[in-house]
Amino acid sequence: MIQVSGITNADQKVLSPKGLETREKLLHAAEEVFGQKGYYETSIVNISQEANVAQGTFYNYFPSKKDIFDELIRQYSRELRLAIKEEMGKAKTFEEAQRKGFKAFFTWVKNRRNLYSIVQQAVVVDKDLYRWYYDKLANGFLKSLSAGIGVGEFKEIDQETVAYCLMSIGQFLGMRWVYWEQQDVPEEAFEAAMTLVFEGLKKG
Repeated sequence: MIQVSGITNADQKVLSPKGLETREKLLHAAEEVFGQKGYYETSIVNISQEANVAQGTFYNYFPSKKDIFDELIRQYSRELRLAIKEEMGKAKTFEEAQRKGFKAFFTWVKNRRNLYSIVQQAVVVDKDLYRWYYDKLANGFLKSLSAGIGVGEFKEIDQETVAYCLMSIGQFLGMRWVYWEQQDVPEEAFEAAMTLVFEGLKKG
């Protein structure tokens, strides 16, 4: 089995079961409202109304609109990387692991389209957070590529460059088909991308 890096969750305030439920309601509401209205057009009132809680309740969990936005990005990052890790861990080769990782990403985008939109908003809301998000994804690619090179499955080429190229393939295939068209990436499109990737990566 292919081993991939673990995921460390950010520390969170200890809450009662009821408190955790309310916090999740607020996060789901924020995901919906930010996804539909955008960060700058969204208010705390909008989020509270969507969650069906009093506006004052919002501040028991998040100090500001920016804080709940940041937490959505962090949560998205944690959960996406965990989903990819679990799928890649089922693979027997590094090529298979990469394929499973891409498929996991596309499934995630399909199920969380608003979060996909929210991540793209971060480029203007908080450039450091946007970079953090992609740095986290890149680190996962780097570890997998390094391991594949180590066993002689992949060529020894600049790993950071390849990691960002792989992320761009996932990003734009996901945007083209899953986000814009609201459908799965066609098999022929997926295989064309995989041919491009692995004809370049495989050690001859």
